[in-house]
Amino acid sequence: MQKYNLIIVYDKEYKHVLMCLREKEPFLGLYNFVGGKIESNETDQEAAYRELFEETHIYKQNIELKHVHDLFYYLEDMCLQVWVGQIKEDIEVYGDENQLAWINLDENFFDSSRFAGYGNIGHLLYSIDINKEKIIF
Repeated sequence: MQKYNLIIVYDKEYKHVLMCLREKEPFLGLYNFVGGKIESNETDQEAAYRELFEETHIYKQNIELKHVHDLFYYLEDMCLQVWVGQIKEDIEVYGDENQLAWINLDENFFDSSRFAGYGNIGHLLYSIDINKEKIIF
């Protein structure tokens, strides 16, 4: 089973979430979280921090990531790990692959005309929000 990660990054005030505007399929033209393939020679946590840096230039010292969900897609023989963190201070983020944007948490993340994942983004953000005391933001 191939493993992938997606990383949910909140700003330091917990008012915005960092997303990328997909410039290729899947989900071309829609906002999505950053993340990617977990290589066989790295731990899951190493992969999360590597992907985060590659796609946003956020260093490990700027954020503590916590593994909060695993989504199994058995028909695709795939596991998607969900990591979440809140940046510790205002920093410049930029992507070499996709345009990045801080999206206000008041948005309708279930809107599949704007956001990738067929509603999964809305579900994940809701799940994190109702459990944020356990995640310790």
